[in-house]
Amino acid sequence: MAFTYTDLVDQVKSTLDRLYDARFEQQLPNMIQQAPISIARDKKFLGFLNALTSNMQAGVNTIRKPDAWRDTVSFNFGTGTNNATRNFLLPRTIEYARNYWPDPTQTSVPLYLADYTYTHWFVSPTPAENYPFEVLCYLTPQELTVSNQTNWLTQYAPDILLYATLLQAAPYLKNDSRIPTWQAYYETAVGKQAIEHARTIVNRTEMVEGA
Repeated sequence: MAFTYTDLVDQVKSTLDRLYDARFEQQLPNMIQQAPISIARDKKFLGFLNALTSNMQAGVNTIRKPDAWRDTVSFNFGTGTNNATRNFLLPRTIEYARNYWPDPTQTSVPLYLADYTYTHWFVSPTPAENYPFEVLCYLTPQELTVSNQTNWLTQYAPDILLYATLLQAAPYLKNDSRIPTWQAYYETAVGKQAIEHARTIVNRTEMVEGA
């Protein structure tokens, strides 16, 4: 059953018998903020996958990643009439991309994509035009607060979010004996979600002709 940020706060306090612990309640928002980050760091669910669109900048070989970026799945851009031809960049290391196009002042149609830094992609060759692009990437779910009561986890995986928050709370409460219990519940919930996610995944490196 889906719930809200407020529901989560109440559920955590009730489960840990901290309904009247003001100091714990003060720290709880930080634990809730850390829980989705820890989930997204280790797990890839369909709900974390986003399709983002923007434009390359002619003569510039770096592109800023979204703030909540975790991993890149694919990157394509449009060329030709009405930008209807889709071109998929091939993933390469930054060293390969630089060596392939050593003079960044020269421009052409990009072929390769590399992780330049945690905050930027690197494309090679340097784009000749402001090509419109679409990137599929995993993002950390939107932060939960009093003013933002829901995200994908509260809607579709509230059990995972609850147990992840309880795991965040255990060290603060110095209740190490409960960590294995919350970890077991968490892994069970994650396993069920992973099965659902696996049903939606196809091998993006292969094309089935005639399909």
